[in-house]
Amino acid sequence: MKIILTNLFTLYLVFSFAQVKESPLLKEGEGPYSQLILRGVNLIDGTGAPMRGPIDIVIENNIITGIHNVGYPGVVIKDSDRPKLKEGGRSIDLEGHYVLPGFIDMHGHIGGKTQAPDGEYVFKLWMAHGITTVRDPACGNGLDWVLKHKELSKENKITAPRIFAYTSFGQGAETPISTPDQAKEWVRSNKVKGADGIKFFGAAPELMEAALQENKKLGLRSACHHAQLAVTRWNVLNSARAGLTSMEHWYGLPEALFEDRIIQDYPADYNYQNEQDRFGEAGRLWKQAAKPYSDHWNKVMEELLELDFTLDPTFNIYEASRDLHRARRAEWHEDYTLPSLWRFYLPSKISHGSYWHNWGTEQEVNWRENYNLWMTFVNEYKNRGGRVTTGSDSGFIFQLYGFAYIRELELLREAGFHPLEVVMSATLNGAEALGAADVIGSVEIGKYADLVVVEENPLANFKVLYGTGAIKLTDDNEVVRVGGVKYTIKDGIVYDAKQLLNDVKSIVDKAKSEEEFEIEQPGMKSSEN
Repeated sequence: MKIILTNLFTLYLVFSFAQVKESPLLKEGEGPYSQLILRGVNLIDGTGAPMRGPIDIVIENNIITGIHNVGYPGVVIKDSDRPKLKEGGRSIDLEGHYVLPGFIDMHGHIGGKTQAPDGEYVFKLWMAHGITTVRDPACGNGLDWVLKHKELSKENKITAPRIFAYTSFGQGAETPISTPDQAKEWVRSNKVKGADGIKFFGAAPELMEAALQENKKLGLRSACHHAQLAVTRWNVLNSARAGLTSMEHWYGLPEALFEDRIIQDYPADYNYQNEQDRFGEAGRLWKQAAKPYSDHWNKVMEELLELDFTLDPTFNIYEASRDLHRARRAEWHEDYTLPSLWRFYLPSKISHGSYWHNWGTEQEVNWRENYNLWMTFVNEYKNRGGRVTTGSDSGFIFQLYGFAYIRELELLREAGFHPLEVVMSATLNGAEALGAADVIGSVEIGKYADLVVVEENPLANFKVLYGTGAIKLTDDNEVVRVGGVKYTIKDGIVYDAKQLLNDVKSIVDKAKSEEEFEIEQPGMKSSEN
């Protein structure tokens, strides 16, 4: 894969991605059916409406054609009040279960050679957690690879979410982009190749402005990680004014909120290519910005709201920065993290996001304060009508595909979102940001049958969506695990989510066996080694 770098930040794409094994052609799941009825469910439709049930949902092939109120909680449902099953159709009794729209991961990298070199592994982890749509921000495996799998997913020839491909700015260019005309030409070529949008990391102002304006003119959408290498001259406000539709993480936002400086307070020996420096100092950045609810803070927020700008915060991907022990000891690593991915997570001067060179209490305290200020902005942005979406950026910093997405839901809740607002961010808001709200993002008549079915109430406890479930003590004083997604339905096809997770475990077990590998915590070698 040829990638011409437009700034040094994108260097990690070369090492982290490319040459991922293609997902096998497998006809898994059951359906689609001429008619499928999900009976007796409690519906959380993604629009912000409160849960209601019992509901019968009627699906014909891939389209939701009926949403029927069939009674009242605790009252026996009359068959006469229910939609009739047609010949050749299937009915699933789900009384007491909860149904949500399929989840949308707005920041889903599809593995990498040195991380998770198996497309099936990544796709099934996502699908096992109810993720039916992903936006691949950068197409690090190559645009051709991503577009091929996008089409295979669309045709349901592989078990995978539907894919939106956002190419990294400059990817595939024969020479480095150095003029506005070259930027515009590349953007036009990017659309012709079939990309859904562009992922920027920052560039010279004249290049960013030309590329964003051309991209907007062509009707494509965009995302940006405003890397420190370019952010002094071009922050989030500059991008939004030029036509950027969404920002990733939070880089570029504190810089737009600066009042008494234009450059963050770098120590004299700071080196951007030393990732402990980079992420350590990033944890001090929000404290250098305008205070919450101050005049400048409000002014920046109001302008972004006026521009209908989308925030995709990806809180989870930096959580190890505020609690490294918690992230690296997450219980799912033992069964579901590939040896290659675990090695990528470990302290390294080369692997992107493995910045644990000398990480300690001071860095974690800074990051906790950083989160408080960051979450305050994001929550208030939502309160004033701004669009906030849900993305995971899994595959880095001890965050595992699928599991990290559920953690993102919990962190949005921590930021102050009502559980229904969290679900809306995970579904309808993502669909709107992708320009696909007419077909996905909510459970409404006429939309695609992308659904999540779970036995426990996620509004009361998002942990029930983890593949490993949630811990519960029964009335008989027995400790049990409850939850985990039961069915993921995509395009009207019903997938056993727990079986998908078992498939992932088999992939991991095989890799461990071949390598005679066991997870060991950093710096703690076994006596045998």
